[in-house]
Amino acid sequence: MTDEALAPVFDARAATGRAIRTPKTAELVARKLRRMIVDGELKDGDHLPHEAELMEHFSVSRPTLREAVRVLEAERLVEVRRGSRSGARVCVPGPEVVARPASLLLELTGATVADVYVAREAIEPFAARLLAEVGTDEDFDELERFVDEAIPSSFASNSFGQAAAEFHLLMVQKAGNATLALIAGMLHEIYERHTMNVTRERLETDTERYEANYKLFVRSQRKLIKLLRTRDGAGAFTHWQKHMTVARELVLFGRESTKVRDILD
Repeated sequence: MTDEALAPVFDARAATGRAIRTPKTAELVARKLRRMIVDGELKDGDHLPHEAELMEHFSVSRPTLREAVRVLEAERLVEVRRGSRSGARVCVPGPEVVARPASLLLELTGATVADVYVAREAIEPFAARLLAEVGTDEDFDELERFVDEAIPSSFASNSFGQAAAEFHLLMVQKAGNATLALIAGMLHEIYERHTMNVTRERLETDTERYEANYKLFVRSQRKLIKLLRTRDGAGAFTHWQKHMTVARELVLFGRESTKVRDILD
């Protein structure tokens, strides 16, 4: 691009008063360390090299280096134990890092639990189809073990709502799409808490209905796993779409206007 072509761009920036901000040295160091974590050069649980080594490597002062580490600490990419001689430790975050801020935004906008269910209905059937197409036998085995072991155990301990929510999350995670898994992880706490509240209330007031819902859910899970094993993507999509509709009717009936903030407070 010629100087003449660039001139209007610079003139426009000057007119708006927006100067190009030069990153601080600490931000540049944090950016390089962040890239090392993303690229796997520094793995979860690794300790960062000693301060003296990093100061020499980046040619920066101790205050600058510590500011860079604080940036990463704020992003929850490293964990610093004050007074420890081992220094900062890499801590690769999961969906929980964005789950709480996302939940807070939903609370501030007055979102309802019904809003969350609509979003999940858009995600999970597609994830089921994807899982049928790209999942491994090991993935299907893990889901089946969950149904065989964790689900009955949760029913016996009256924590079926929590286990049901975990199955939904696990299914999406096994689909192999990082973005879908992240979104599902962000919504998991809201869905889990609401489902736990509903199943606990039903257990106390209508044991017969609680048991019927449990049996219905297990049959649906087993049908999904059968469809996954036969690589029937379209069938898995259709079945799980129906499952989500039924689940929504069961857990939202009479609670359609429940706010996200009401279950997270």
